[in-house]
Amino acid sequence: MSKKFTEYSQLNLSDVNKEVLKKWDENDVFSRSMTEREGHPSFVFYEGPPSANGMPGIHHVMARTIKDTFCRYKTMKGYQVKRKAGWDTHGLPVELGVEKALGITKEDIGKTISVADYNRHCRTDVMKFTKEWTDLTHKMGYWVDLENPYITYDNRYIETLWWLLKQLYQKGLLYKGYTIQPYSPAAGTGLSSHELNQPGCYRDVKDLTVVGQFKMKNPKPEMAQWGTPYFLAWTTTPWTLPSNTALCVGPKIDYVAVQTYNGYTGDKMTVVLAKPLLYMHFNKKAEGIALEDYKPGDKLIPFKVVGEYKGTDLVGMEYEQLIPWVKPVELDENGIWKEASAKAFRVIPGDYVTTEDGTGIVHIAPTFGADDANVARAAGIPSLFMINKKGETRPMVDLTGKFYLMDELDENFVKECIDVDAYKEYQGRWVKNAYDPQFTVDGKYDEKAAQAAESLDVYICMMMKQAGLAFKMEKHVHNYPHCWRTDKPVLYYPLDSWFIRSTACKERMMELNKTINWKPESTGTGRFGKWLENLNDWNLSRSRYWGTPLPIWRSEAGEELCIGSVEELYNEIEKSVAAGFMTENPYKKLGFVPGDYQKANYDKIDLHRPYVDDIVLVSASGQPMKRESDLIDVWFDSGAMPYAQLHYPFENKEIVDNRSYYPADFIAEGVDQTRGWFFTLHAIATMVFDSVAYKNVISNGLVLDKNGNKMSKRLGNAVDPFGTIEKYGSDPLRWYMITNSSPWDNLKFDVDGVDEVRRKFFGTLYNTYSFFALYANVDGFTYAEPDVPMAERPEIDRWILSLLNSLIKEVDTCYNDYEPTKAGRLITDFVNDNLSNWYVRLNRKRFWGSAMSTDKLSAYQTLYTCLETVAKLMAPIAPFYADRLYMDLIQVTGRDNVVSVHLADFPVADEALINKELEARQQMAQDVTSMVLALRRKVNIKVRQPLLCIMIPVVDEEQKRYIEAVEDLIRSEVNVKEIKLVDGASGILVKKVKCDFKKLGPKFGKQMKAVAAAVSEMSQEAIAELEKNGSYKFDLNGIPAVVEVTDVEIFSEDIPGWLVANEGKLTVALEVTVTEELRREGIARELVNRIQNIRKSSGFEITDKIAIVLSKNPNTDEAVNEYNTYICNQVLANSLVLSDELVEGTELNFDDFSLFVQVTKL
Repeated sequence: MSKKFTEYSQLNLSDVNKEVLKKWDENDVFSRSMTEREGHPSFVFYEGPPSANGMPGIHHVMARTIKDTFCRYKTMKGYQVKRKAGWDTHGLPVELGVEKALGITKEDIGKTISVADYNRHCRTDVMKFTKEWTDLTHKMGYWVDLENPYITYDNRYIETLWWLLKQLYQKGLLYKGYTIQPYSPAAGTGLSSHELNQPGCYRDVKDLTVVGQFKMKNPKPEMAQWGTPYFLAWTTTPWTLPSNTALCVGPKIDYVAVQTYNGYTGDKMTVVLAKPLLYMHFNKKAEGIALEDYKPGDKLIPFKVVGEYKGTDLVGMEYEQLIPWVKPVELDENGIWKEASAKAFRVIPGDYVTTEDGTGIVHIAPTFGADDANVARAAGIPSLFMINKKGETRPMVDLTGKFYLMDELDENFVKECIDVDAYKEYQGRWVKNAYDPQFTVDGKYDEKAAQAAESLDVYICMMMKQAGLAFKMEKHVHNYPHCWRTDKPVLYYPLDSWFIRSTACKERMMELNKTINWKPESTGTGRFGKWLENLNDWNLSRSRYWGTPLPIWRSEAGEELCIGSVEELYNEIEKSVAAGFMTENPYKKLGFVPGDYQKANYDKIDLHRPYVDDIVLVSASGQPMKRESDLIDVWFDSGAMPYAQLHYPFENKEIVDNRSYYPADFIAEGVDQTRGWFFTLHAIATMVFDSVAYKNVISNGLVLDKNGNKMSKRLGNAVDPFGTIEKYGSDPLRWYMITNSSPWDNLKFDVDGVDEVRRKFFGTLYNTYSFFALYANVDGFTYAEPDVPMAERPEIDRWILSLLNSLIKEVDTCYNDYEPTKAGRLITDFVNDNLSNWYVRLNRKRFWGSAMSTDKLSAYQTLYTCLETVAKLMAPIAPFYADRLYMDLIQVTGRDNVVSVHLADFPVADEALINKELEARQQMAQDVTSMVLALRRKVNIKVRQPLLCIMIPVVDEEQKRYIEAVEDLIRSEVNVKEIKLVDGASGILVKKVKCDFKKLGPKFGKQMKAVAAAVSEMSQEAIAELEKNGSYKFDLNGIPAVVEVTDVEIFSEDIPGWLVANEGKLTVALEVTVTEELRREGIARELVNRIQNIRKSSGFEITDKIAIVLSKNPNTDEAVNEYNTYICNQVLANSLVLSDELVEGTELNFDDFSLFVQVTKL
């Protein structure tokens, strides 16, 4: 054990980072943090798995710092905290990255590249940046078990997913349906509603919109008296108009028939639209113009209302197909199609129709909208389907996002139902430019070029305009969903999908959510809670290749089997072999042994496509069953991690069932996971286990650049976490991120802020330790002596120890309440304001004495205790420097025998040492000092210049008692001769009150004017009562109105010769008149300071004696003569003489004069 405290020449936190990491590795500290807590209560933490197919960013440092902070804290609190790392290895991000790297699209898979080869690339690519992720994890000090991670493509992990799906299937919560679903042509798969609700998926887009004219077949008489009669319907997606088969009206909405002209063609016409929207489409100024007076080209188009109707009056009316390229069809019970135009093109009712925008008449394309499909089905309206060469019904748009080519369709269908001449110009056209491959070059989507080019919408609108079928065309900004991974628009598309019936458990999910501690609470009740209230069934199907296969086999007759384990599949294959559907059992051939759960056994097989697709099973009736080709939503993979990471229930069944490793005590991820991982964890836990998956959750905000913009490589504002850690070390980065703003608020990241934390917090703490180590080593202090009894310690020692123990309580509470920002700020304030700037600064001289007196020993023991305790308190957030500081201390004193602070116990407050009155008194001294120094700065009077007096109007006896107890300290700190305490109501200082209208306005509403008047007229006695009691009650014509002190600003007016400052109940007045006597003393103090600086810069030892010669100057001579002895004593001078001619020396510049001084070592 060293007998000297390590001293350093400088603080280099980057080097500290590396040196402490090396010691952690040598001593296996992370592993010991778990093994040494064996048998202790467990704190369960779940790691949300990242995907290693991309580089980690600065936002990952933020997320991992939050997680690491609480795991380290709980370890120090005595819990065993196991932290298993994980890798999310399936899904769109991986597949799209591989396709980009290989220069292929989804359509090439199975053609130019086999599914097996493609998946092999995915398996490799997904772990491409594992080294970088591991490196960042190590360097930033995030303790998580990377030696034994869970990996979602592992066969054992997939087996647990299959088991969970079987539980859902057996409960009737897994079903197949043919519905309109969000679909991403760019990604080639359907999406779930939670994927569509990721942050940033709904975006404002500017599209060409059109109000189309649908020509009536059977108009009412008044509709047929002026030109051609039309229904008007508005759409933001003109490309869906060729698929229109109905128009929908609100049954209770009022509609009008309007005689007018087409603004583009000048043709007469009568149009029907909702009455509330009349003036949105017709200029009110044209209302009185006679129809006959209109001339084509006139800006004001006349109109005349000739009929009014309820929506129900219009239901059943027919119209001509707007764009008759394709006739609608319907299927009979045998699946045979037939043309069905006679059933289409009618007006139908729909309760969801509104008059917020558009025309109050909704264009219905049942193949491209869930609401459209529902109302059309209810009214018996057929959909406009194509029939492909397999005889399957398909929407007009294929899965890549373009109109079907006629070569891809059934010949009879083309012959009977398609107007070949009209459609051939548009076949193969992309419905959105974003889907067109020409705008994606080398895997990069050129959004600007796509937006600049004319879209299919433009062509369709222009065609309608030329045909006289467009009433109005205009650009319109609207909110449209985009794919979370490709950033391209989605379509709503009819799909065969497997769903989890999450709506059946919605109420239970909401109920259990109320038991979760959300940080912030508003996310749990708002973004997450509201999401649960409006929950849809979970679209589980993904029509992709790399992911967890859906374990359902189906026969053509609809018989189904859901497989829940590899052993079950193995046994079913055996039955299939016996039935002659498979020639052999591939798993048996590969040597797989059911029931052997070792990794080596499971590595013999592959549960992915295409291998699992080759397995044919036999149904109960003896029919062949093939696997449903879908994969499952990758979010199910991660949502199942509490169980799949343990290979539950095949292994570790007891630790889940007895709730020792389930649910999680704590999880944390970004706000984008609210409807992602947080939701899927909660949904699976509720539906399968009737439990929460986590008890406490932090939903952390985004990391933005310093201007509040989202970081991206494209914008050039992304911050490299590796370079930042190398330059500053991890601790300042972690401390900055945690203390700058609450984890759930967005962080405007500024690297200058990291440097400021390094200087101000870590620099201050380092300087405090350096001061301690320097003098402790000189005096041989090793904390070998018994503790000085508290009764024998001076008040300032008892004060800082009281404050330290209060800090322990408060920081412990903050960590326990998942409030790391508050904890970090409390520690920062203690170190900077109380320990360094107050305690050490005021007690320096106690460490300078030659003999080890009781007072000096008390100072050492007190400062040591503060440093040792701060090291423990800060350790969860700043693990490296805390470890260095703690080990530097205990290796000398032997007060702990751990190899790291992270294996030490978290401090426990000693209530007996907490003295709130003592803390309040010192706080009073600090507050008064701070206010007076601020007033000095206001008039540029240095602290070395003594002033005569400060005056404090006291509001109560307690305040008076506190100030009197620290009066000498205050006078010394602010350099004044006297403190005058006066009665707060004496009227010496005139106070005024100003309303905070932001607070009082909502509180008093219409009374605000009267309240403001009453407040402005408050007497000095009333203001004193407000300050004393914290509130004041007004009588406003018999109506009581209570104003709180926090609702107003109380300030004092300056009086001649004085400056006044207010802070809460405390008011301080400083007399700023400098008398000649005070000026002389100020000059003497200034000379002492300047000469001390010369001693330091000259390299003199602290014991060296000097001689001083000072040039004569009328501004300073009297001060030098009067304070000659004082100056000499302060700077260890044997003599100080004034000289008429001082040629050589150091020039001393004052505000309006200068002089020379010569300092000689004797």
